[in-house]
Amino acid sequence: MVLDWCYGQLPAFELLIPFSCEDLSSLGPAPASLCQLVAQRYTPLKEILPLMATAGSCLLFVLHGLEHLNLDFRLAGTGLCSDPEESEAPAAIIVNLLRKYMLPEASILVTTRPSAIGRIPSKYVGRYGEICGFSDTNLQKLYFQLRFKQPDCGHGAGGFSATPAQRDHLVQMLSRNLEGHHQIATACFLPSYCWLVCATLHFLHAPTPAGQTLTSIYTSFLHLNFSGEMLDSTDPSKLSLMAYAARTMGKLAYEGVSSRKTYFSEEDVRGCLEAGIQTEEEFQLLHVFRRDALRFFLAPCVEPGHLGTFVFTVPAMQEYLAALYIVLGLRKTTLQRVGKEVAELVGRVGEDVSLVLGIMAKLLPLRALPLLFNLLKVVPRVFGRVVGKSREAVAQAMVLEMFREEDYYNDDVLDQMGASILGVEGPRCRSDEPTEDEVFELFPMFMGGLLSAHNRVVLAQLGCPIKTLDALENAQAIKKKLGKLGRQVLPPSELLDHLFFHYEFQNQRFSAEVLSSLRQLSLAGVRMTPLKCMVVAAVLGSGRHALDEVNFASCQLDPAGLRTLRPVFLRARKLGLQLNSLGPEACRDLRDLLLHDQCQVTTLRLSNNPLTAAGVALLVEGLAGNTSLKHLSLLHTGLGDEGLELLAAQLDRNQQLQELNVAYNGAGDTAALALAKAAREHPSLELLHLYFNELSSECRQALRDLGSTTEGGARVVVSLTEGTAASEYWSVILGEVQRNLNSWDRGRVRRHLELLLRDLEDNRGATLNPWRKAQLLRVEGEVRALLEQLGGPGS
Repeated sequence: MVLDWCYGQLPAFELLIPFSCEDLSSLGPAPASLCQLVAQRYTPLKEILPLMATAGSCLLFVLHGLEHLNLDFRLAGTGLCSDPEESEAPAAIIVNLLRKYMLPEASILVTTRPSAIGRIPSKYVGRYGEICGFSDTNLQKLYFQLRFKQPDCGHGAGGFSATPAQRDHLVQMLSRNLEGHHQIATACFLPSYCWLVCATLHFLHAPTPAGQTLTSIYTSFLHLNFSGEMLDSTDPSKLSLMAYAARTMGKLAYEGVSSRKTYFSEEDVRGCLEAGIQTEEEFQLLHVFRRDALRFFLAPCVEPGHLGTFVFTVPAMQEYLAALYIVLGLRKTTLQRVGKEVAELVGRVGEDVSLVLGIMAKLLPLRALPLLFNLLKVVPRVFGRVVGKSREAVAQAMVLEMFREEDYYNDDVLDQMGASILGVEGPRCRSDEPTEDEVFELFPMFMGGLLSAHNRVVLAQLGCPIKTLDALENAQAIKKKLGKLGRQVLPPSELLDHLFFHYEFQNQRFSAEVLSSLRQLSLAGVRMTPLKCMVVAAVLGSGRHALDEVNFASCQLDPAGLRTLRPVFLRARKLGLQLNSLGPEACRDLRDLLLHDQCQVTTLRLSNNPLTAAGVALLVEGLAGNTSLKHLSLLHTGLGDEGLELLAAQLDRNQQLQELNVAYNGAGDTAALALAKAAREHPSLELLHLYFNELSSECRQALRDLGSTTEGGARVVVSLTEGTAASEYWSVILGEVQRNLNSWDRGRVRRHLELLLRDLEDNRGATLNPWRKAQLLRVEGEVRALLEQLGGPGS
């Protein structure tokens, strides 16, 4: 409104003067005139202050946030004042403006929380309205379109730095989910929750600013809405609104998490709101909270089958408030509450009694007095230990929630967040139906995030301080629990959640100690978005100990992800990057990885990526300068004749390689023979895989003869047989087929298997050794079983 006036779009008013009632309340009772208040805040208006008295109805005052002022309209409390030059307390000036005693013709617009409406007598109010939120989903969609389609806005302005196609795709998915998921549309009825949805999507899908976490987004969201606001400025307790919400809504949220539910009845809500209320003042605070903020946190459920119940406005808010309730220490057992009170009481009494006993011990030679004196010192310490047990309980609750084995929703927590906002495209990849149990995997993440230093600063501004000592004790208890579980081998999605917890906690020293026992990092099958790559790199990139195996197979990695994860790859001994659709451009980053002076990769698996000959040209540059790599798999990477010939020409530039797999690359006889000869002359190469290439029977025989005529050098694996015996590598070949059965060309694999089966049958007929016949029959059975899976003839 102020900006509209500045641009001349409110011609009815010649002068507009906005006041923040929060600023005015900070001045206290110090007297000042209306003219002085205007001049202090808007220096350029000094020259036209005399016009205020003559502007009449063309003067508009905007008073924002009236709830911050405790106004008294009684004449006994606030005297009459009509002169804008006369000094009064700021609250008294506002009262006289609203009475129309000072500048009676001026227009006044007041914004306030609902609970403060009664502070202005109705006879002074000409018109009022309640602003609730968006009236239909079209306005919500317009908000998101405007928000996402601002490529020039930076992070601070909330812009979404992505390509136009990515922004359009997100808007379309979000719009579809708003139409089909009524609860999300209900949440976005409040514009502030539209902001939260945008901020979360930006976090999940766009480059994340350094240090930003999901917890910090939610903490900032609450800070934007309740920045240090008191629940009731007239109440002497000066309780912050957010502290009250943490105590009441946090209790409801945590009870929901502990009982695995997200739907709450009116009785559930009332029980948490009215728990422990004993005085009239407490009931008044409850009334203010119900009227001002309850609808912000809770919304009526609109899902079929749950009508008449309440849910948290967005699901993640329940988990955030539950975590806040725990880390603030608001959840205490009866024993802990009584123990603390007794410890304090005995401590105070002990000081007085010990003074008397000390005097008596000097006057009377009683042996029992020193014993009693020591007992009084021991009691507070004993009860203090009882109270301290809550730290262990916090850690236990958090770790159990993070590593629940019965959760049916096996996606990692970041994918769950995205699906809750954007919906799910296509059918779910699981056959079992969702159970009634809810999954609360964000709850432990938020607990870790709330203990981080940055969030504790913001929470203190909200009136919810977490003491450094409490945070330290909680962190130590959590470290102890995570240290025990850290040695377990976790499924990929749970391992990513574990790493995401460390990212939210933002404590490198803590993470380094907890993850010091981690030797295998397997995230195979996890869709690695830019955010996930950044999380893994931030948590593990600065570690010192080597990782025995790092597996990122089938993770939809791209070159940007490879660059982000390079600090982690440098610590790996075995690195699996198969099934990632990495093209020639990714080989530039792989070359730089191999040439890095800290690279310690000994095994590199790049199978089932479309590297092509152009990519291998870059890889051989890395091989030439690398001293650690011993095993390289380029199985099914589209090398063709050109790629194998390039490897043959450049293979001698690397002196450490021991195993090279170029099977299933569509290479012909000439390229295969050239590479085999180069491998035989290599000083360290021991094994070359050439099976499933387009080789003639003559070439396969020549390769077998090459292996039998030359002493030393690399062994060439081209078939399931060696002479009239089964190859010792037959299980390796068939294992590769079994692992890749769903991703390879089934017709082409069937053709190769039929050729191998013919070799097996011919060799079985050519040998008289019963042991060899039995071994060949066993291998034949395995090949026939694979052919049956492929739909080919089993015999």
